[in-house]
Amino acid sequence: MLVLLAGIFVVHIATVIMLFVSTIANVWLVSNTVDASVGLWKNCTNVSCSDSLSYASEDALKTVQAFMILSIIFCVIALLVFVFQLFTMEKGNRFFLSGATTLVCWLCILVGVSIYTSRYANRDGTQYHHGYSYILGWICFCFSFIIGVLYLVLRKK
Repeated sequence: MLVLLAGIFVVHIATVIMLFVSTIANVWLVSNTVDASVGLWKNCTNVSCSDSLSYASEDALKTVQAFMILSIIFCVIALLVFVFQLFTMEKGNRFFLSGATTLVCWLCILVGVSIYTSRYANRDGTQYHHGYSYILGWICFCFSFIIGVLYLVLRKK
């Protein structure tokens, strides 16, 4: 049981780090023709980054930004709650709150990355491909779901 808890803890920390990188890095879309990338916050070229996103004023992008930030907040809160519950709660009640908080994080990632996918990820056909930030977002989606379900299952043990 201790090895399982340690593994979940390590995966949870990795998920927090990947969420930070995914949200902060400006590599959600990468151009196939020139050395440029587009993120949630900036357009970047080989030389520099600029704040002039062509769709910066759209509500969809602001929604994606908000949900990715919320997912980071909920993931960190879930990690702190997990550590707190590990040492203070009795066996039957353990990890329910951390599992529920992780599943809220999962839901925030789902909404954020799904909106980005539907609005921006398939634009201009073959001119762009997905960058590592976008892929990390979907990996965090999978990890947070698995962690949340494991917390809820471990509640019973």
